[in-house]
Amino acid sequence: MKKLSITLLAVVLLSSCVSKKKYVALETENGQLKSELTKTKVEKEDLEAKFSAIQARVDQYNKKINSLTEENNAKLVQADGTVISENTKKNMRETLKKVPPAYFVNVKTLKDSMNLAVSYNLKNSMDTTSLEEDEDIAIDINETVVMISISDKMLFNSASYKVSSKANDILQKIANVINSEPSVEVMVEGHTDSKSIRTSSIADNWDLSVLRATSVVRKLQDDYNVAPEKLIAAGRSFYHPLAENDTKENRATNRRTRIVILPNIDKFFALMASNEQ
Repeated sequence: MKKLSITLLAVVLLSSCVSKKKYVALETENGQLKSELTKTKVEKEDLEAKFSAIQARVDQYNKKINSLTEENNAKLVQADGTVISENTKKNMRETLKKVPPAYFVNVKTLKDSMNLAVSYNLKNSMDTTSLEEDEDIAIDINETVVMISISDKMLFNSASYKVSSKANDILQKIANVINSEPSVEVMVEGHTDSKSIRTSSIADNWDLSVLRATSVVRKLQDDYNVAPEKLIAAGRSFYHPLAENDTKENRATNRRTRIVILPNIDKFFALMASNEQ
C-alpha cells in the first residue's frame, strides 16, 4: 500500500512538471505571436501611409493633366510639324473666313494657314504708317514678323552704347506700334561691324552689341512704357552682316539695331477672338 502511494505521488509530480514546461513554452510562443502581430500592425500602418501618399500624388498629377487638357483643349500635331491648340485652330479658322481668296494662292499647309491668319490680323491691328522709311530706317513685314532696322548713327555715338537723344522720335513711334498690340513680343538685336573694339567698359564686339540692345530695351521700358515682359535683348556682334565689311559705307550699313516684333500665336488669336465678341 505504501509502495502504491509513492508511485502515485511520483506520477502527479511528473505530470505537474510537464504541464509547467508546456505553459512556459506556450507563454513564450504567445509573446512572440503578440510581438509579430504588433510588428505586422506597424508595417501595415506604414504601408497604408505610403499608399495614401502615392495616391495623393496620383490624384495631383491627374488633376494637373485634366487642368492642362481643359486649358489647351488637347494639342494637335500636324504633318508639317506645326503644333497648335484646338482653341487656337478654331480662332484661326474664324480669322481665315475674313481673308480675301486671293491671299490663299500659296497656302498648302497648316503652318501656311497660320502665317496667313496672323499676318492678316497683324497688318490690320498694328499701325506702322508713322514709321517712315529712309536710308536710316528699314521696315519689313515678313509673314508673321515685323522687322525694323535702325542705323547706328540714329541711336548711338561712335563706340558708345548710350542711346542718343536723336533716337527719341523713332523709339516713341516704335513703342506706339508695340503698345498697340498686346499679344506681341519684341526682340532687340544689336549688330556691329567687324572692326575690333576694346575699352575700359567694352570688352569686344559681342559686348558692344549686347550693351546697345540692352540700352534700347531699357529706353523702351523706362521712357515709353513698353511692358518689360514683352522685351528680349540680344547681341549679334558682327556675325550677321548686311554687306561685306570692306568699305566705310558697308561697315556703316552693318552697324545697326534691329527690332523684331513677333506675335505670341495662342495669345494673338485669343485676343482677336475676344475683340470680336
